[in-house]
Amino acid sequence: MIRSILVAFATLVVITTAGSAQVATLPDAQRPSLKPEAIINGDIVRIGDLVEHAGIVASVPIFRAPDLGDTGTVAVENVLEAVRKHGLIGVNVGDVREVVVTRASRTIPANEIEDAVTKSLSARYDLGSSKDIVVTFARDMRVIHVEPSAKGEPRVANIDYDLRSGRFEATIEIPAGPGRRTAIQLSGRATATVEVATAARTIERGVVLKDADLIMERRARSEVGRDVITSPAQAVGLAPRGGLQAGRPIRTVELMKPDLVQRNETVTLVYEVPGVVLTIRGKAAEGGAEGDVINVLNEQSKRTLQGVIIGPGRVAINNGSPRVASNNTTGSIVNANTR
Repeated sequence: MIRSILVAFATLVVITTAGSAQVATLPDAQRPSLKPEAIINGDIVRIGDLVEHAGIVASVPIFRAPDLGDTGTVAVENVLEAVRKHGLIGVNVGDVREVVVTRASRTIPANEIEDAVTKSLSARYDLGSSKDIVVTFARDMRVIHVEPSAKGEPRVANIDYDLRSGRFEATIEIPAGPGRRTAIQLSGRATATVEVATAARTIERGVVLKDADLIMERRARSEVGRDVITSPAQAVGLAPRGGLQAGRPIRTVELMKPDLVQRNETVTLVYEVPGVVLTIRGKAAEGGAEGDVINVLNEQSKRTLQGVIIGPGRVAINNGSPRVASNNTTGSIVNANTR
């Protein structure tokens, strides 16, 4: 028995020595060489992953791989010790001091999980479009790493939502490999929102709004109501009925057509009958926007009349329903004291 063990040991020494001598005689390009870095598929690191030209021992496992998507390092001494146990010696390490090992993975970004949740909430509850639902998870959502071979997208297997508190709990199925999925549990809050126009600064009454005066912000739908301005086109060209505060959502009832005539302003009175247009200087007793009916003073007759504002500083006077006169007035001038 002892003699057999000694013979076997002697044979192993001879084989190892012969292998070492054989490796030493190989050209540098064919010698086993340590790789400075390696990308691993699967949870096992094999000799061939770390050593170039490892030969018949290339598929032998020696370490556990990092977690999916993670990177770790292995000291050269540890690699050489591990491969020596399997008869691989004389490895050329060059100037490598440690091997960087990365576990390959496919990444599923956090926004894909969020999209799956918002679409499910939109379909099952009255929260509006998924793009208008803001989700806040109970814990920070990070990129999820799965096997590179995993196909498919995350999907919501089940979700419960409390309309009062806005809290939800969901089971999300994540692709884990060919034909396999794994489930994760998530919770958080979901809020239905709407994009609203807010004042970029304090704006006084009557100032005609421009794009630069507005900032579009997303607010909770339950906080702003249904009469808010939801696009710049609804506000640009109008003016506040009163002052607008910076940062506050603007409501439709707070806006009006801008005043085209100011109180006590000198205006042009336009009096029109078939074939004749008369223009007279007058004075506005009150201000107003286009289409407003205001009192004006005919400065020649000193009579107060009613007219309709038809443009900046222009008021149409008519016996019946006022007609809007053209800016290019034509016809004859008649008695300026008409009416």
